[in-house]
Amino acid sequence: MKYIVIIGDGMADRPLQELGGRTPLQAAVTPHMDRLAREGVIGSVRTVPRGLHPGSDVANLSILGYDPRKFYSGRAPLEAASMGVELAEGDVAYRCNLVTLIFNKQKTQAVMEDYSGGHISTDEAASLIRDVNEKLGTSAITFYPGVSYRHLMVWRDGMADIECVPPHDIIGKEITDYLPTGSGEEVIRTIMRDSVGILDSHPLNKERVSKGRKPANSIWLWGQGRKPKMPTFKEKYSIDGALVSAVDLTKGLGIYAGFEILTVPGVTGYIDTNYTGKAEYSLNALERVDFVYIHVEAPDEAGHSGNCRDKVKAIEDFDALVVGTVLRGAPEFDKYRILLMPDHATPIEVRTHTDDPVPFVVYDSRMKRSNEGAAYNESLLERKDIMVVEEGYKLMDYFIKDLDDGF
Repeated sequence: MKYIVIIGDGMADRPLQELGGRTPLQAAVTPHMDRLAREGVIGSVRTVPRGLHPGSDVANLSILGYDPRKFYSGRAPLEAASMGVELAEGDVAYRCNLVTLIFNKQKTQAVMEDYSGGHISTDEAASLIRDVNEKLGTSAITFYPGVSYRHLMVWRDGMADIECVPPHDIIGKEITDYLPTGSGEEVIRTIMRDSVGILDSHPLNKERVSKGRKPANSIWLWGQGRKPKMPTFKEKYSIDGALVSAVDLTKGLGIYAGFEILTVPGVTGYIDTNYTGKAEYSLNALERVDFVYIHVEAPDEAGHSGNCRDKVKAIEDFDALVVGTVLRGAPEFDKYRILLMPDHATPIEVRTHTDDPVPFVVYDSRMKRSNEGAAYNESLLERKDIMVVEEGYKLMDYFIKDLDDGF
């Protein structure tokens, strides 16, 4: 049996007036996902346990079969693993976003304009992070460049019990009430404040502004944690796996799960990503392993940006180029199952993650259902004939082990 998990990050949404009361999933043309919904087991799953922050880290950990209440230790340590940054016992890793702030004339207040620094390129960002590390790095603090706006700071023997707000949660808001709080807050606040002095006047940012682009004029620290301790996926399910993603967070989860990490040219984590390449590399990996996890970030990025048109396009490209490619290639294997779902919702109206239950489909090539009138979108959640999974981490057990017997 071959197992294929296909994640459209943040695909789920809420009805929008500009789409005539439909969600982006309902407005998008998605024949391949709709086919899976008609022929598979359909259901609703809560990927984020009640009371936990609805981050992609928590949600994807849950989808992979790990109870977040037991195994979650923070987002940044996962990204550190993907970046090859080894964390010692006392180290605390922080996600370090390059962001765009809009200041008042006195620079005493600032509004979070863009959590991604205008989706700054990886090469530009590396230059900025190197300068930040040169001027703010110490024997205890080190900055590591990542991809686009996503970077890392490691605080050796640092403090993790600080409340930090993700920058994508406060778009358009004045930042004062959202600065880090708790034991060690002054260290983190000082670093963030001092980064503005380095970045706001940086030649690279001046050039970006001159070309009409947003400057990456500050860092924002959040998502902190220490190195997690978790069993590998093979230890849990006795099968080898591979994972493809443009996002260090998801790749880090794959590393801790013991997966082969697939490197696909042209993956960006945005709407211009190499959708087809992700699917093709995953199908090829199934010659070596029995499980693949395909993660596509583009719908989530569009949700954070509040761009309805981009989100519909990202979903349609996901359906045509990822799901469609998988459905054309998977029949070469004798038996296969597909799990299709978002990790969480990222509604356009709020531009951040929510913990709403999301629709899923489990399709088995040997056991086709007939779900009359089903289409893959949020309307599945209202049907009476669906499976309801309240504890999201149990869905993987069903997908791998128990499909023949029911949940």
